[in-house]
Amino acid sequence: MLALLKTATVVGIEACPVQVEVDVSRGLPSFTMVGLPDASVRESRDRVRSAIRNSGFEYPPRRVTVNLSPADLRKAGSAFDLPIALGILAALETIPAAALQGLLVLGELSLDGYVHPVRGVLPVAVTARRERVRALLLPAGNVAEASVVDGAALLPVQRLAEAAAALSGGALQTLLPAPRAHSVASGDPEDEADDFSDVHGQALARRALEVAAAGGHNVLMIGPPGAGKTMMACRIGGILPPMTLEEALEVTTIHSVAGLLRPGTGLVTRRPFRAPHHTISDVALVGGGALPRPGEISLAHRGVLFLAEMPEFGRRVLDVLRQPLEEGSVRIARAARTVTFPARFMLVAAMNPCPCGFLGDARRPCRCTPTQATQYAARVSGPLRDRIDLAIDVPAIVPGTPGERPPGEPSSAMRERVLRARERQAARNPRERGGGPPRVNARLDSRAMRAHCRPDAAGARLIEQASDRLALTARAHDRVLRVARTIADLAGEEQIRREHIAEALQFRGST
Repeated sequence: MLALLKTATVVGIEACPVQVEVDVSRGLPSFTMVGLPDASVRESRDRVRSAIRNSGFEYPPRRVTVNLSPADLRKAGSAFDLPIALGILAALETIPAAALQGLLVLGELSLDGYVHPVRGVLPVAVTARRERVRALLLPAGNVAEASVVDGAALLPVQRLAEAAAALSGGALQTLLPAPRAHSVASGDPEDEADDFSDVHGQALARRALEVAAAGGHNVLMIGPPGAGKTMMACRIGGILPPMTLEEALEVTTIHSVAGLLRPGTGLVTRRPFRAPHHTISDVALVGGGALPRPGEISLAHRGVLFLAEMPEFGRRVLDVLRQPLEEGSVRIARAARTVTFPARFMLVAAMNPCPCGFLGDARRPCRCTPTQATQYAARVSGPLRDRIDLAIDVPAIVPGTPGERPPGEPSSAMRERVLRARERQAARNPRERGGGPPRVNARLDSRAMRAHCRPDAAGARLIEQASDRLALTARAHDRVLRVARTIADLAGEEQIRREHIAEALQFRGST
């Protein structure tokens, strides 16, 4: 007695179809699974056995063999529980095998037969639509996530017995969900209260963050403790433009694969903000593992990666950021295969000027020697600093009575200027490779720079003089031009002028 059905496994951020073959034959009772299953898949035999019995069915005292094809693809995760259980029931003719034809099944089983949500459902739904399957049989907790994919027929179930009854009675239509709409993950309500109006003073830092948000540039803030670096970094998401649908799909897919989507969550529309602790490892930052998973830089895709106390991160951890900052992706190579995770994020970093933090502070003396201060700053390598577009000094704020402080400019006003600058970029800049959204100024290639980043005669002379005096590398020279292009966009001007170059060079002084 043989039963066949389809499921899928996630590799990187894509899903690969897997055929489940279940054979129940005479012989000593046993359960054998082949097809490169990992430990989590092999453990499914105990969950499946208990789930079948506790759902009111008889588990066969026979030889059960499960093959997961293709056999050269490593299978991982608990999503194989439900397809294996249904395959056993079909092989025993408890449910008709024909009812499984054209379905793609996934779900984790508890011992009582309840179907738990699983990770990576969004790329599986995309694969189901591409493979033209009849419907996707999935846990009810993953319906909102899978419904993001238009045209995918979904059959949500909550228990194994419910799925078996529907398949036996041919009443699959009764499981179809109501008409779907893209849901929105609103995030934490507290985040919506963070506004730049809470930031008093720091005009230069606010201006730098506005320029960074408008052009997607990387920014480094250097200042003593309590100057407001983290406070401003946490508010930068409030001035970023909303994500497009294609960007939201990318972000939702990555979070789905990472298992960060809460049950009932559909399309993620808020730009990610990731702030890892400085004890993070290089693998946790860029992604990896025996079965590669996305790291923090991929979870920050289309959003912000904030590194507080940047020199406290390990040197190796910081240096692995070089390639992703340039290419917008990270490739994880393993013996079996290589996977690529998108990592097009905006880096916002903060650091103290010295170990004690008070170098250059007029109110509190610095206790560090010049050598200590130099060694502390050298923890951020020159090649990494060269990839940072804007570096600014954030001075200490003199405390005062809150009621006497004038409120700062609200995030709404800054966001309006950023949106107008992004609209100019969208109308002018080419789209990303693969048909993605229009490139921001920070991602312009050499051809686009030659077309759109030419300064006037006075600006060209100024950047040539600055290149000699500041010993700018070719990369730093291009980054100054990109920042100047963004400053011109904020000013509503097509031509990059001398004052735009001068302001861009001002933001280069601390790198």
